[in-house]
Amino acid sequence: MKLFTRPKGPGVLPMPLWLQGAFELGQAAVISALVVVLPLTGVWFANGFTDRDFGSLARLAGQAWLLIHGVPLTLTFVPGEVAPEAASGLLSLVPLGLTLLPFFLAWRAGRRLARASYTDQLWQALLGALGIYAMAGGAAAWFSSNADVSISPVAGALVPLLASGLGLVIGLRREAGSWERLFGVDVAAWVSRTSQHSRWAGSYLWAVVRAGTVGAVAAVGLAAALLAVCLGLHWAEVATVYQHLDAGLIGGVVLTVAQLGLMPNFVGWALGWSSGAGFALGAGSSVSPLETAVGPLPAVPVLAALPGGTLEYGYAALLLPVLAGVLAGWWFLREGENHFDEWLSIRIHARWFTAPASTVVLGILVGLVSGLLAAAVALVSRGSLGIGRFTELGPDPLWTGLLIAAEVAVGVVIGYAAGPWLEREKR
Repeated sequence: MKLFTRPKGPGVLPMPLWLQGAFELGQAAVISALVVVLPLTGVWFANGFTDRDFGSLARLAGQAWLLIHGVPLTLTFVPGEVAPEAASGLLSLVPLGLTLLPFFLAWRAGRRLARASYTDQLWQALLGALGIYAMAGGAAAWFSSNADVSISPVAGALVPLLASGLGLVIGLRREAGSWERLFGVDVAAWVSRTSQHSRWAGSYLWAVVRAGTVGAVAAVGLAAALLAVCLGLHWAEVATVYQHLDAGLIGGVVLTVAQLGLMPNFVGWALGWSSGAGFALGAGSSVSPLETAVGPLPAVPVLAALPGGTLEYGYAALLLPVLAGVLAGWWFLREGENHFDEWLSIRIHARWFTAPASTVVLGILVGLVSGLLAAAVALVSRGSLGIGRFTELGPDPLWTGLLIAAEVAVGVVIGYAAGPWLEREKR
């Protein structure tokens, strides 16, 4: 049994797998913490904080590190600060762009651990890696809590494992090349023991899941393109807000980094907007393709790109998820796994009925998958600032998922029906 992952030799120390796992993911925790600490230190040296105590800076950095990992922070306000009486709120708006940093660091660590482990020893590396990250999160939560911000040590230990654990597993899978090599489970052999009908049903459902993923990814991509166009059209207003803020060089850099960190969140909001569900910028507000109704907003430059008033042609944005469904339907046709249509045509000898019926069922199933994924995107992109009316930010996951499901389903029917024409087939 292999106990060490590194060969003995000059300048090379043998290292147990659990220790290498702790070392690899410990590196990820330190590097991601440095990325948070350095901008805050620049603001601190530029006298950007009223509290000049270095311990306060360290606690603020710990709070920011936990927030980019998805850990919610409970804010407490003294009387007269935001309300006549004492108040509290939950800060849960996670800058997903900054969350990608620990994710990719863990992905890199996963690839290195996969190269160092045998299949039956992988649990040692995983245990060491996730254990050290949980310890780092719990310690950060304990250290960063004060009278103004309280953080659950349990949440601090467990929630960061979502981003880091997902990156770790994807990195392991990427390096191993298959789940069989990773965990020792031969899926192909298990499938070969099932009946032919079960294999056809499994192939059909797996193709549906992949087509639904294509639809969701296309919808998110089109929403991102819509956001980029909107920012380009309102770039002058964005620049004007920057000029009025006059935050200086360091303040401007930190503000820009914060907005870039929130760009994936804004893409999720754009997805909700293009679905027709819209999104909220505060309790009681609504930003949708038909109308924008919001209250006073903070001086954040990117918010200057919001569409204002009643939009005459805003409903045209609803075609974007439909176009994503067209791509998903076309992809499914090219995959050639419509075994339900084959089964239905064998049972019912009326092609005028079986072809439309199987296509409608396909649209519903693919739309459901895309809707679930869109609801997940809306869920992770929304959050709360815990201050005043800004406790509701982002799209509603339920309505976004339902509308995306319906719109993608319509597109799938169109794309699958038009697929032979798109492929220039003579039928």
